[in-house]
Formats: sequence, C-alpha cells, structure tokens
Amino acid sequence: MKFLRTLSTTRLVALVAAVLAVAGGGAAIAVAAGGGGPTPPAKPLDQAIHDSLAGAAPDGITARITFTNNLFPSGALLGNVGSALMSGASGRLWVTNDGRGRLELQSDAGDAQIGWNKDAVTVYDASSNTVYRATLPAGAQSSSSDRGAPPALTEIDSFLGRLGERATISGAQPTNVAGQAAYRVDMSPKHDGGLLGSAELAWDAANGVPLRIAIFAQGHTAPALELRATDVSYGPVAAADVAVSPPAGAKTVDLGGSSSSDHADKSGAVTGLEAVQAAAGFPVVAPDTVVGLPRKDVRLVGGQTALVAYGQGLGGVLVVERKADASSPGGGLAGSLPALSLDGVTAHELATQLGTVVEWQRGGTTYVLAGSLPPAAAESAARAFK
Repeated sequence: MKFLRTLSTTRLVALVAAVLAVAGGGAAIAVAAGGGGPTPPAKPLDQAIHDSLAGAAPDGITARITFTNNLFPSGALLGNVGSALMSGASGRLWVTNDGRGRLELQSDAGDAQIGWNKDAVTVYDASSNTVYRATLPAGAQSSSSDRGAPPALTEIDSFLGRLGERATISGAQPTNVAGQAAYRVDMSPKHDGGLLGSAELAWDAANGVPLRIAIFAQGHTAPALELRATDVSYGPVAAADVAVSPPAGAKTVDLGGSSSSDHADKSGAVTGLEAVQAAAGFPVVAPDTVVGLPRKDVRLVGGQTALVAYGQGLGGVLVVERKADASSPGGGLAGSLPALSLDGVTAHELATQLGTVVEWQRGGTTYVLAGSLPPAAAESAARAFK
C-alpha cells in the first residue's frame, strides 16, 4: 500500500508514540510464529525487501487482528484501568491507499478505536469515554516525487548497513501470516538496548504490507505486546470505515504534536546546566551521573520544561523537570500507580517489561524520570535528584 511504503521512520514513531502514550507508557507490538500455508522463495534480505516493495500496491487493506498486551506486570497499575489498550483485544483494521486508517479493538475491559491520517492520530477509549488527539510532524511528510517508487537495492543496503551498526539483523525468513506468503526479520540491539530483548517484523512478500510487528523484553519468551493479522484482504476501503466517531459527550485530551514552530523552539532552546538553572524560574537539579550513566544534555524547552538526558540509546535515562503545581502535590500519576518512598518523599511508579517511569516532587520541582531499566535502577536514579 502506497501510504505504508512512503511512511517515514519519524512519522511511524510519532504514530506509535501517540498510541502508546494513551496505553500508559511505552510499548510495541509483537510477532508469533508463522502459520500454515504457502511461503515465498528464500532470498537475501535486501532483495526480499526490494521485491516486496516493487509489487503492485493494493487499493486498501481490511484485516482481522489480535492485540495482546503483556507489558504491565501484576500490581503495576491500581484502580479501574480496564481498556482494550491495556489488556489486549481482538478487532479489525482498515487502511486506505491515501494515508488514512482505523484500528478497532473490542474486549471485556472496554473497546478502543485508533484512527490516523497523514496529519494526526485520534484514539478513542470507550472505558473512560475519552478522545486523545495528537498531531504528526509536518516536516516528516514524504514528497510527492517519492511516492510509489520503491527504493533501489543500493538504498536498502545503505539503510541495512546503518541499522546493522546498532542491531543484529537476521536474514529474510520465509513464513506465512494470515494466509499470505510473507517474510520475517528478527532484530536485537548490539548495545545500549535497555530492557529491549528483540524486535520482529513480518510483511507480505507480494506487496510489502506489514502483517506482524513485534518487541520482546529481555528474559521473556512471550512478547511484551502483539498486534497480529489473522485474516487479510486487499481492495478499496470506504471512507466511513476509517472514520473515528466518538460520542458527542466524550472528553477530549490534546496530546499536542510537532510543527514548524516546535522546531524553531527547539533550535533556540537554552542549553547547558548553568544557563538552564538561570533561566528556568524553578530549581533545576542535574547530577553529573545517575546509575553510572554520564549526563549528556541539559536544555530548557518552551521556557517551562527542563530536559536532562543521561547515557545514550535505549539504555539512556531522560528526566523531565517542571515547576511543581501546588494544587497537585501528589503529581499527575497519583492515585493510579503504586506509591514508594524516595528518602522521605512520596513518589509514584509505573513499571513495565520494557522500562520504568517514576514521578515525584521535591523542593518546588516536579520530576518525571523514564528509562528502559528495571524499577530498582530507576528508583536509585531518582534518589540522585536532591
């Protein structure tokens, strides 16, 4: 499908990030073993990718899917957090050939819909009757001259070479997904991978359409999350099938997004610890190291938020600091996540298979620390901010 062929990495990451933000913190989708049916001929990975993308693009996609969420261990969440996004579900997927799509999930915990186009993502969670909206980066759209033309083998080889510097990549493994002859590739980080164990992708050998996408946490044989097509057909998709229509009384949450003005703000951001401390208007704390990771960057974004980065890659730690809100002493995560004590300060923690988020307030500043590391390491890192 043309949209999936030309979707840039930046836009794909933005789409996934918007969905995961609603799900409560990070995730990806995983791949199970291939099913029965015909398989494509064995080919080198670059040739398999090229030939798949050179196939005729379908007019649209209609599929039945299953979504499995094993991201949150028992006790990671408190209260009523039932949702198809949190517990897993089954449902259907519709995608047009002009950049629009909708994923509909049904489960006993509550239904959810995820819709997107080239400009924005909309998520409706029926369990909370809430609509989440996010804008995709405008600068990441593909130019019209790029659309429809598959990449050359040299371009694919260059991409795989760059990826191979960071990850171990398998060859193209012939398989069958949802009755379609497909190829599968497995990847695992070479270094700085945090809790990420491996990732997998399977796509239709005839047209390059993704049929399974996956991420596994270290030490786990079951996927952290899984989105898998169980039946797929190709043909035109009606506009009504890709429209998300929440009830009139649904609450709306704007998750924001990237725009040209965002890029301007970033390029003009205040950087360096002393400069940020002088300009922030609230106490900014940034120790030289946390859990053995050196401080790499400190910057003030929008005049209200300090970002402190430690380490690099997926094994790094990011800390967001803002002026504390006196009306919300427990922080934004209070009430929904387990509490813990950080040297006398009450914090709240979201622990998942792929990483940990800790939020707390101290000395007039609210801190949110996130990293692909286990809870004990995240808590140790948080204690360094005094």
